[in-house]
Amino acid sequence: MKQRSHLWLLVFAGLVLVACNQENPTNTSETPPNIVFILADDFGWKDASYNGSEYYDTPNIDRIAKKGFKFTNGYATCQVCSPSRASIMTGKFPARHGITDYIGAWSDTTWRGAGRFTALLPAKYDQALNSADTTLAEVLQTAGYRTFFAGKWHLGSKGSWPEDHGFDINKGGWEKGSPIGGYFSPWTNPNLDNQKDGENLSIRLADETVAFMSSHHPDTTGKPFFAFLSFYAVHSPIQTTEEKWAKYRAKAERQGIAPSAYKMGHFLPIRQVQDNPIYAGLVETMDEAVGKVLTGLDELGLAENTIVVFTSDNGGVAAGDAFSTSNLPLRGGKGYQYEGGIREPYLIKVPWMKAESTEITTPATGTDFYPTLLELAGLSALPHQHQDGISLVPALKGQELPERPLIWHYPHYGNQGGEPSSIIRRGDWKLIQYYESDKQELFNLSTDLEEQHNLVMKHPEIAERLHKELFDYLNSVGALFPRKDPLYDAQNEQAYLQSIENELLPRLEEERLQILSPDFDGGNWWGSQVVED
Repeated sequence: MKQRSHLWLLVFAGLVLVACNQENPTNTSETPPNIVFILADDFGWKDASYNGSEYYDTPNIDRIAKKGFKFTNGYATCQVCSPSRASIMTGKFPARHGITDYIGAWSDTTWRGAGRFTALLPAKYDQALNSADTTLAEVLQTAGYRTFFAGKWHLGSKGSWPEDHGFDINKGGWEKGSPIGGYFSPWTNPNLDNQKDGENLSIRLADETVAFMSSHHPDTTGKPFFAFLSFYAVHSPIQTTEEKWAKYRAKAERQGIAPSAYKMGHFLPIRQVQDNPIYAGLVETMDEAVGKVLTGLDELGLAENTIVVFTSDNGGVAAGDAFSTSNLPLRGGKGYQYEGGIREPYLIKVPWMKAESTEITTPATGTDFYPTLLELAGLSALPHQHQDGISLVPALKGQELPERPLIWHYPHYGNQGGEPSSIIRRGDWKLIQYYESDKQELFNLSTDLEEQHNLVMKHPEIAERLHKELFDYLNSVGALFPRKDPLYDAQNEQAYLQSIENELLPRLEEERLQILSPDFDGGNWWGSQVVED
């Protein structure tokens, strides 16, 4: 157990149930609201059909969007997973909480082992969630909530698992960031047993969540619950069933299979079209799992007093990993400093809150969930903890929020081709500071969502003002930065990049067409061909 000196914790346990309804009078339920937080992994802004994808089918995610609030400028706090997840839990930007890369990534001199031959050595970073932080789960747990976690954690090894940070029950959360053994049982996970060969991991996690909600029904326990369903999907390895592959292969054919799908980025090829039928099947299965949870809430009679959140931890994988999707018109994807790497589906469904328009253009980010959910639950804000988040409840009520800076700090090279950089967005303006070249890019997102027109030379005064605000913040929180590699050899890097363009790019194009061929053989379809008992 953590040693805490916060006196407010002593007050919460006895007063929260009464305070909730007093502070949130629009919720007419006699009990505080339940919270279901659904976090997808590597699910891009354009991967949901409600947001314009014509290839992927996501009717259940769309259901949340239809009944909830859609933040069209919703962001993760980092372009890779662990930092974003830590921000949701702590209400702090990565530069402040110290986890600035995915846990397990090489940094400093160990980075040379990646064979990338880059000019900089990435900054060091924290390898676990700081126990001095009071997580969102701990606050709710202390306030009388039963807390449950299912799926991907990736915020530290044993001793820093979900149960060490405020979750009563942990089903499948450990240090790994991908599903070891794949999406079909048998998998390797010390916190999620194998029950039946061929069982799908996303469906299993949804079933565990519904079972928790049933066994901890507020009518029985007298307590609300906080269920955090953190899918491993749609992270690589991308896997699906033969039936879903066939469905989406045929769909790609109907829509017209482009002769090529990639273009070279700075370090890697970047996918330009959504037509991978294996990835599409993985997306659909995750959506089916979301549907199981929503149906469970309905059948248990809990939907009208349960807040549902859906978001992702970073952009869709357009380069690196499995090169699975395209985020166009957003530039880049997972690992990138552009909008495709950080802008996400960002949905909040509050059953007792209705609005004429459920689309909210106010920029919001992962740190905002913490204070928002506290306010919706009728709990006091903890500004000393969620220092980089604000409550979005006024925006849900149709009110204006004050303009504020959003800040990203990624002093690393992404596996997907992103560059060491820091970002600030204020209003419509976005400034990117690169550490390798020391260049800056300035975009007006209201007129250039695709980030094609660098306006630094046209508006140097805006760039200078944002640069100062960005580094005032980074320096105030003790942010770490990359450093020059004294062993850097430009010729070695150029040879590496040439091999990517000459060898990897054509291989990716060939593999794509193979997967889309009617004769494609997926082997045993990753163990998904199972005879039911």
